[in-house]
Amino acid sequence: MKKILLLAAVLALSGACHRAKDTALVNPRDHVAWSRNATIYEVNIRQFTPEGTFVALEKELPRLQKMGVDILWLMPINPLGEKNRKGSLGSYYSVKDYLAVNPEYGSQADLVSLVKKAHELGMKVIIDWVANHTSWDNKLIDKHPEWYEHDSVTGKIIAPVPDWTDVASLDYNRKELWDYMTDAMVYWIKEADVDGYRCDVAGMLPVGFWNQAIPKLKEVKPVFMLAEAETPGIHDTGYFDATYSWGMYQMFSAIAARKKSADKIDSLFASERKSYSPDAYRMRFTTNHDENSWNGTEFERLGAGARAFSVFTFTFPGIPMIYNGQESAMNKRLRFFDKDTIPWGDYPLESFYTTLMQLKKKNDLIASGDSGGRFIKVATGNDKAVYAFLRQKDSRRLLVILNLSETDQAVSLKGSDFKGKYKEIFTGQEKEFKPGDNLSLTPWQYLVYGSE
Repeated sequence: MKKILLLAAVLALSGACHRAKDTALVNPRDHVAWSRNATIYEVNIRQFTPEGTFVALEKELPRLQKMGVDILWLMPINPLGEKNRKGSLGSYYSVKDYLAVNPEYGSQADLVSLVKKAHELGMKVIIDWVANHTSWDNKLIDKHPEWYEHDSVTGKIIAPVPDWTDVASLDYNRKELWDYMTDAMVYWIKEADVDGYRCDVAGMLPVGFWNQAIPKLKEVKPVFMLAEAETPGIHDTGYFDATYSWGMYQMFSAIAARKKSADKIDSLFASERKSYSPDAYRMRFTTNHDENSWNGTEFERLGAGARAFSVFTFTFPGIPMIYNGQESAMNKRLRFFDKDTIPWGDYPLESFYTTLMQLKKKNDLIASGDSGGRFIKVATGNDKAVYAFLRQKDSRRLLVILNLSETDQAVSLKGSDFKGKYKEIFTGQEKEFKPGDNLSLTPWQYLVYGSE
C-alpha cells in the first residue's frame, strides 16, 4: 500500500509540473505525427545480446538508428514471477511488479538511460504492457484478491486461459483495478519518458478500460498505442493507433504453403477497408516473438518467399513491424522461457531492411493511415501468382510487383495508371513502363519502382 500511495504522490506532482508546461491536451484519437512514416522494431531484451540487459541493448542503438528504425518496442520490462514459473527464467508476460524493472535486465536508471539515448538518436520507445493478468506471486494477489477472477465452484483464482498456468487472470469488472492499472501506465511515461505501449492481448480487456486509460496517457504526452487485437472498434472507442493484421499474416502463410492464391489478398483487403476506419493503422509483419517461438521461423513458414512478403509489409497500406534478428536472416526458434541469444552473424539482410525502412521513413506515398498514397491494384493477367499494385499521390507513384509463387511467371501489366519512368529501389535500374508491358519474373522476385 505504501508503494501505491507513493506512486499516487509522484503522479500528482509530476502531472502538475507537466500541465504547467503544456496545458493543451491532445485529442486522444489523433496519431502522433512521428508514427506516420515509422517502422516498428520489436526487441526481445533477454535474447537480444549475450548479456540480455538494457545497457547492452543501448550500445546497439546506433546500428538500429542507421537502419532506419523509428519505434523500438521493448518486450515487458517488469520483474517476472517465480511461482508456477515455466522454464528456467519464466514467461516475459508473467508480471510480478508493475512498478519495477526486471533486475535481470538492469536498473530503472538503466532503462531511463536507454530511452534517453534512443530519443537522442531520433527514435521512440514503447514498452509491452501486460494488463490482463499477473504472476501468481504478484503482491496484488494478497492485497487485492478481489481484483482477480475466481472459479465459480471452488472460489480459487484462475488462469485466463487453461494453458497459461503461470499467470492469474485479473477481473476488469473491478473499477478500482482500472484506476490502478491506468496510474501504473502513466508512471512509466512520467518516470522513464516512454512514448507509448504495445498492449498484450488488448482485446481480452473491456474497451471501456482503454477508453479511460489512453486519454489519460495522452494528457501526459503524445503517445503511440499498439493493440494486440484485431477488433475494428478498438481504434475508435479504445483510442488505439494500430492493431495486428493477423488475417494478412495468415494469408502470407497460406500463399507460401500453396493453400491460397495471391489474388485472395484482394478480398481480405476489401474486408479490412469495410471494417476499419480509413486512418486506422494495421500492423503488417512476417514474424514476431510468439510466432517465432511457437509456430516456426519466417523461413520455416514462408520459405524463399520471406523477403517478398516483407516487401509487401512495407509498401502495402499499414505500419510495418520487424522482429529482432530478421536483419540477420535468423532461422532459429528462440526459446520462450530460457536464455537463447540471437545468432547475429554478419547481418546478411541488414541492407535489404535498411532500404525498406528508409523508403518508409522518407516516402509519404507509403505513410501509415489515410496520409499514404492511394492504393490502386494493377492487374497482371496472372493475378493468382503475381500481386502488383500502385501507391499514388498527386503525380508521384510507387509501383510494386511481387511474384508470390515458387515458379517463373510471365505477366502483362493491364491498365495505364502506372505508365511512366521509374527507378527500382534495390538495384537503381531505370525503366519506363507502358500499358501492356510484358515482364518475366523469377520465383519470389520482388520489384519496387519509384517514379522519377
